[in-house]
Formats: sequence, structure tokens, C-alpha cells
Amino acid sequence: MRTDRIFARLDREPEPPKIAIPRMSRHRVILFAATMAFYLAIVVAVLASSWLVELDWKVMLYRPYEQWPQLHAFLDYFVVLGQRGPTAVMVAAWLGWRSWRQHTLRPLLALGASLLLLNITVGAVKLGLGRLGPHYATQIGSAELFAGGDIFPSGHTANAVVTWGILAYLATTPRARRWLSVISAMVALGVGATTVYLGTHWVSDVLLGWAAGLLILLMLPWCEPLIARAEALVFALRAKWRARGTAAPALPVPAGALPAMFAQRSVNEDDAPVREPVGVAGSGRAARGATRPPSGSRPERPPVPPAASRRPQHSERAPRPAPARPIGG
Repeated sequence: MRTDRIFARLDREPEPPKIAIPRMSRHRVILFAATMAFYLAIVVAVLASSWLVELDWKVMLYRPYEQWPQLHAFLDYFVVLGQRGPTAVMVAAWLGWRSWRQHTLRPLLALGASLLLLNITVGAVKLGLGRLGPHYATQIGSAELFAGGDIFPSGHTANAVVTWGILAYLATTPRARRWLSVISAMVALGVGATTVYLGTHWVSDVLLGWAAGLLILLMLPWCEPLIARAEALVFALRAKWRARGTAAPALPVPAGALPAMFAQRSVNEDDAPVREPVGVAGSGRAARGATRPPSGSRPERPPVPPAASRRPQHSERAPRPAPARPIGG
């Protein structure tokens, strides 16, 4: 099967009539506010070393990876679904194909905007609080804050929520959006629980990671105008680049705009008799063959008068005297 035919067929597919863009509805605003309140509550509970920190230590000391060692090999690979590099490549490949098929850059630009927000918000809180992970804890019962760590909130969990949730956000039909929402939620929950099982994150890290990822997905409709402007700018630059590569047709220049020397030369050349162009070798031979007379016949030549003799005419000669005879005696 030839792939060029498949790509040509996909390229000829018409654009979808209308791609529904999620708007910041009232329900979305309420859900965003509730998630933000939950986010702040987790941060305050960790800062105050409340019952949530005690739960962190109890789960850490329980060591789930020792309780169920048979799951360790599988979950080591499953947690990669929350790692930013591999998941971003997979999702970007799928969204890139959709962008090409739908003749729009919105899927890729939405993914880029969500990952940018994820790096800024989660990275700022990680570096600001500086919490150490369970494997690097130094004091039992402590929140391990401001110790130079970068574990709170969980980046794997937040990345799983954003990277797989963006597929549900960009779905074009309600049915696809429901199914993708369920699948992305299961993947995000599984990645968060896996990090707790492996002992790389506290329970509070995972809770804050879920909230951070959900906040980014909920605030994406506010970024849609900026995404639309970026798409229009990219298409305008592409059109300008294509127009620059196309050579403009040469326009006739009026004679008055030429310098005097070139104008005089053009006038003289117009007055000169037109010479027939010299053809190629074949055409020259054909022209000579056309003027040559047919074989077997010679052209009649005008009679040429004989050249004048150097000797004078007989009439002009003087008579030769007769020889003298002797007289006999």
C-alpha cells in the first residue's frame, strides 16, 4: 500500500464545519474556585504540620513497596505515563496529526500553553517550599519544608493530569470527551498512587499535584484568545514566507523611464531592417534545399559575349607585299 495516496486523501479532506471551543462557563468557574480552595487547604495543612503530615509519615513507614513486591516491576513502567518527556512526545504526535488533518494549530498550541503553565506554577511552588522527599527525610514527623528539595507538589501527578486531560479538553464530540475524561482520570489517579507506592512522594504531594493539574485544565478557556492570536500570527508568517519565495512577474518598462542612451539605442534598433533569424543546422540545410533547383535541370544563363581578341580584325590589317621575282635575261 502506497502511503502517498493515503496522505493525499487525508490532505483533501474538508475542514470540520465547527470545532467547539470550551468557554469559561459558570460551572467551570465554580469548579475552579473549589479546586483552588482545596489547593490552598493542602498547602496550609502541610505548612502547619497538621494531621496530613502525620498521614504522610504513616504511609511512608508502612512501605507499600515491601508489602506488595510483586507489583514493583509493573509499576516501575506504569509511572512513566506521568513523566513529562515521553508523555509529551506521544501526545504531541497525536495532536500534530489532528492539527494537520483539521488544518488548525489549536491542538498543538493548547498543549504548549498547558505545559508552559504547568512548568511555571508547579515549578515555582516546588522551589519556593523546598520540601524533601520520603527517601531524604531527616526528622520523623517533620514536614521537611525549606530544606532545598523539589518534591511538593508531585510533578508526575500534575503532568499526568494535564497531558492526558488535554485530550479530553480538545475532544470534538461529547461522547469522546466523556470517554477521554474517564481514561485520563484513571491514568492520573494511577500515576499518583504509584508514586506513593514507590516511596518517591508523600501523600500530600500527590493530592496537591492532582489539584495543580486540574487548575491548569480548568483555566485553559481563558487562554483561548491568546491561542487564537498565536495561530493567526503563525499562518500570517507562513503566507508571507510563501509569497516571498514566489518570483514576481516582470512588468514592461515605459521608454520614457529608460536612460537616454538605451532609449536612443532602442529607436535605432527599431529603424534597422529586420533580419531573419538564423535557424539551427537542420533548418539551414532545409532552407538551402528549398532554393536549389531540381536535379537534371540547369538554370539558363545569359549568353556571355566572347572576349575581345588581342589581334586586330582582318580588315584592319595592312596587305602584305608580294615577294619580288627575279627578271630573267
